[in-house]
Amino acid sequence: MERHYVVDEISASESWRLFRIMAEFVEGVEALSRIQAGVSFFGSARSLPGSEQYQMTYEMAKAVASAGYTIITGAGPGVMEAANKGACEAGAQSVGLNIALPAEQRPNPYIKTLLNFRYFFVRKVMFVKYSRAFIIMPGGFGTLDELFESVTLIQTHKIQPFPVILVSRSFWAPLLGWIEGSLMVQGLISDSDRQILRLADTAEDVLAILRNNHHPEQVS
Repeated sequence: MERHYVVDEISASESWRLFRIMAEFVEGVEALSRIQAGVSFFGSARSLPGSEQYQMTYEMAKAVASAGYTIITGAGPGVMEAANKGACEAGAQSVGLNIALPAEQRPNPYIKTLLNFRYFFVRKVMFVKYSRAFIIMPGGFGTLDELFESVTLIQTHKIQPFPVILVSRSFWAPLLGWIEGSLMVQGLISDSDRQILRLADTAEDVLAILRNNHHPEQVS
């Protein structure tokens, strides 16, 4: 019996969405496959130039870039701008993966390689695929999203493990206390899961972790 399929307007738009998604993956891979030793910085877009967090990120990114790493950010303001600025002033490659949002996010002026994404999940794949480490500065929901997604992928062996570095012990201490005092105590995660997370306060701390990538250290 012959079957007839009616392609309505909704299913047609869904099909075209698949092509847009595929195009974003292709563009991302083509642009980033040349990246050497990428390190992604995450943190608040609300950190203002001149603030302690902005300056700390700038100095840390400059030191990491000077050590031969490519700096990758979400392309926006705040921590992202500070990290891209540090990379530029170190004469290193500075990459921005911008996302289209209802309240338009304008790329910061310190980006040498800019990619624009419509889909968050495609952008996330690019961060994970081309990073040797995630440096997590203080931030909000978006920062936490990137943090826990990377930890989950490492925990479940979906990606090769890399350092996930939490910068500012005082800021992250309450979260780590909850992880250790609730998740670990109740057996919801293991000690090895906890050790995916590293702590750092200075650029020297971060560089030491990057250099010893194959020797995970316990969070303390």
